[in-house]
Amino acid sequence: MAAVRGLTAVALRVVTPWQRSRLLAASRGPRALREVSFSSPEAGEGQIHLTDSCVQRLLEITEGSEFLRLEVEGGGCSGFQYKFSLDTVINPDDRVFEKGGARVVVDSDSLAFVKGAHVDFSQELIRSSFQVLNNPQAQQGCSCGSSFSVKL
Repeated sequence: MAAVRGLTAVALRVVTPWQRSRLLAASRGPRALREVSFSSPEAGEGQIHLTDSCVQRLLEITEGSEFLRLEVEGGGCSGFQYKFSLDTVINPDDRVFEKGGARVVVDSDSLAFVKGAHVDFSQELIRSSFQVLNNPQAQQGCSCGSSFSVKL
């Protein structure tokens, strides 16, 4: 796959558990802050890449310990679909990808379906949303960009 210009790789990091989660559309409530300890595994191991527009938007909408959670679920018109939510709970099997102070967290099961992909924030007349782009694990996707089928 050709390299994408303007996108920067993000180091994979592991963090300690947090305490609370909510969907993007939910209201903001009080959040507990906890200290985070980072360790960096081998570079290149199952990475997610954050675009500059993703980082900028996350810095605008997150407060305190919040981060963007990316999950892959069964469903959608192509078999699997991406789910984005704001969260504050980091589970033991989660991997944290950080760039410029913005964090995206992916559980290990979902990571198998999105490793090597880019997370972007797109703002259009008809919608504004986080999106997964250039997913090397996806064989094809639907026209809306929120569902995909995997390579076998």
